[in-house]
Amino acid sequence: MVLKCRTKMRFTFFLLSTVSSTLLYGQKITGYVKDAVSRQPLASCSLVVPNARSSAVSGLDGSFTLVLHAKTEHAVLLVTSVGYVSDTVRISGTASFYEINLQPMQNRLEEVVVTGVSKATLVAENPVAVIAISHKAIEQTIEENTIDAIAKNAPGLQTVKTGPNVSKPFINGMGYNRVLTLYDGLRVETQQWGDEHGVPMDDYIVGRAEVIEGPASLMYGSDAIAGVLSIFPETPQKTDKRLHGKFLSEYQDNNGLIGNNLSLMYGGPHWSYALRGSRRIARNYTDPVDGRVYNTGFSMVNASAFAGYQAAKGYFHLNLTFYDNRQGIPDGSRDSLTRRFTYQIYESPGENILQPQVDTIKKRPLVPAGILNSYRISPLSQRIQDYRLYADHFYQLNKGDIKTSLGFEQNARREYNHPTDAQQAGEYIELNTLDYAVRYNAPAFSGIEPSIGIGGMYQSNLNKNATDFPIPDYRLFDFGSYLYAKWKKGKWTIAGGLRYDHRDENGREMYTRPDASTGFYRQVPLSDSAGGHRQFAPFRLNFQGVTGSTGFTYRLNDRVSFKANIARGYRAPNITEIASNGLDPGAHIYYIGNLNFRPEFSLQEDIGVLASYPTITFNAGIFYNYIRNYIYEDQKTDQTGNPIVIIPGNKTFQYQQTNAVLYGLNAVLNVHPATWKAFHWDNSFSLVYGYNLSPAYKGKGNEGAYLPFLPPPRLLSSVHYEFHAGRGHALPVNLKVESDYNAAQNHYLGLYGTETPTAAYVLLNVMAGTEIAYSGSNVIQLQFAVNNLLDASYQSHLSRLQYLEYYTSSPNGHRGIYNMGRNICAKVIWRF
Repeated sequence: MVLKCRTKMRFTFFLLSTVSSTLLYGQKITGYVKDAVSRQPLASCSLVVPNARSSAVSGLDGSFTLVLHAKTEHAVLLVTSVGYVSDTVRISGTASFYEINLQPMQNRLEEVVVTGVSKATLVAENPVAVIAISHKAIEQTIEENTIDAIAKNAPGLQTVKTGPNVSKPFINGMGYNRVLTLYDGLRVETQQWGDEHGVPMDDYIVGRAEVIEGPASLMYGSDAIAGVLSIFPETPQKTDKRLHGKFLSEYQDNNGLIGNNLSLMYGGPHWSYALRGSRRIARNYTDPVDGRVYNTGFSMVNASAFAGYQAAKGYFHLNLTFYDNRQGIPDGSRDSLTRRFTYQIYESPGENILQPQVDTIKKRPLVPAGILNSYRISPLSQRIQDYRLYADHFYQLNKGDIKTSLGFEQNARREYNHPTDAQQAGEYIELNTLDYAVRYNAPAFSGIEPSIGIGGMYQSNLNKNATDFPIPDYRLFDFGSYLYAKWKKGKWTIAGGLRYDHRDENGREMYTRPDASTGFYRQVPLSDSAGGHRQFAPFRLNFQGVTGSTGFTYRLNDRVSFKANIARGYRAPNITEIASNGLDPGAHIYYIGNLNFRPEFSLQEDIGVLASYPTITFNAGIFYNYIRNYIYEDQKTDQTGNPIVIIPGNKTFQYQQTNAVLYGLNAVLNVHPATWKAFHWDNSFSLVYGYNLSPAYKGKGNEGAYLPFLPPPRLLSSVHYEFHAGRGHALPVNLKVESDYNAAQNHYLGLYGTETPTAAYVLLNVMAGTEIAYSGSNVIQLQFAVNNLLDASYQSHLSRLQYLEYYTSSPNGHRGIYNMGRNICAKVIWRF
């Protein structure tokens, strides 16, 4: 083991030394970007040297200045602009001036490059269904958080919500640990099995995102059985040795959200730096049925730093991020007659043996109006702190390249649920994760581009000073290796590969008993466990799996492309599914796991078509996903079918395992008339069905045949119009009207009241924006939106808040909590 560690250290040192030894002085090139037809200058064009940090943005007169490294024998400049066909220019070692002419785009197949595979590749040539969401699309989509904004631009991606600030990604009807979320290539490990907290990141520094729809275990290992959401933050691109920055400010009136961000970036020929910080606060949101929804406010702080070192053949990046979120925990308790929200003042039964009075749930005091409208977070809340320190290194090795990454993440999760002692956490879990990956793209031969890699993580989980213990202390070691290859010839592209994964999970024994001085339950050492309750037994488990993928793309012509793919996915059971035995206070659920669970394996087939014509762009894909050993949860009941309540006011869920199948369709139809370039009519549609294949539920319909959290059919349609107010360098104005239709969901897991049906609803949204360019590439963006313009009252089928209800009937006919009502939003972005 020592020898292996020393060998790895020497190899890493060799790579860093090689990069350092290749540093050369920079070379400056200048030029202009113009419209190839009108010969007019094009402003705000992006000029980037791939796999390098050299980039520039054209000014108002189309001019640009770019600093390159002296070694330019293989340098290629990629030039892109919205509404134009991207172009590449080979940089010579002698020329210093370039005039670049871009052709207006006539709705050809988008030459979008994605990186969610072994190396950068075109979407039209990738057999796997991948959606790229640009930085501009994310910024122009005003939503409650960035995950919701990404979902608006990716059919098949939905979000399970627990209020405005908590959105968890679901892909084609599956989520939680079946969707692997990556932040800048690093696994996001944050107890993501929980419902009540989202992805820890700064919403204001996301540069772009990619969504892989379907099993991606080949490239990423366990937890990518449904797909991958990959988020990339903004990084310094300019190398002019000047300080650049971005200031962002937004306001949303429904919950009084105030958000501000400041990002400062500096770049030179070799070194670059970034320092970013943001703050977001919000009070309780409102809806037409409930009024202000108690305990849905939040307060969030983010900070991050970046340092990069660029050489002629590679780079080294070092990143640090900090996330601190204080989030209310709504429980939905109300007065039975007025439906006004109430709040807890006594401990729940069994929580504290010294308290003479216990909470009765239905006899709580009303929440005062001053607290409902305040930005102050309730003492009964959760606090999520997340720290990341990670580095990635890229180096061109002859005609191939190698990329390595190493990251550490610490996620501290506290949930405060004790009204008599607000400083005492009911749950306090600290999760530490070390993530590593090495990928080598070998030189191409005979049209084949091979890639090999290894990756995995080491993880430890520790329960700290708490009173509730839903999962045990454990350690996890994960390792995987893969071989991937892509072959391209003529109109055909064929890609595929194999992967092997192994995971060890070791749980520790735990005993608890009441503390004589406080009355709360505490974890006790094994040496002092006499008279205590055995919360968790020790266990040692290992899981392994072989996965594979193969697919092809056939480009019939430059307008039509067909693709098909078949992939086997793998997922090891997570810790809550196998070992949970306790209350999760934030979810108001007592979870029970099963140590005998086996890994999930899926077999998914995808068929798709992409077509682009002068006035229409269309793409559609159908999928069929069979999952063996599918793990799900339902309410635990007694022999008569009545729910078992271990802790009053909290449901009891037990994990089950069966076989399942999901299938559906995702489609996009965009109309962009070539003779009316200012007008766009965009449409996206998603549909998914999911069935539990257990013989016990065959033909039972809502009483067990359907899988939980199935999103209803959704049609998102928008009309977008862009015009210029004047002539010459005119002010561009964007107007957009959007209709978001969600059909009724009558296919739900109604067994034991686990889920309920939801009615159809339509949300009407309107948006307007403009962009003011001044002094070169400096820009001010102004955006305004009204979401849910008609103030519709609705409950999303993927909203957990609809199930927070303690009464079997309601005087106004409404049960549970409704989604947010009308929301007026404004955003200002100043780039300097």
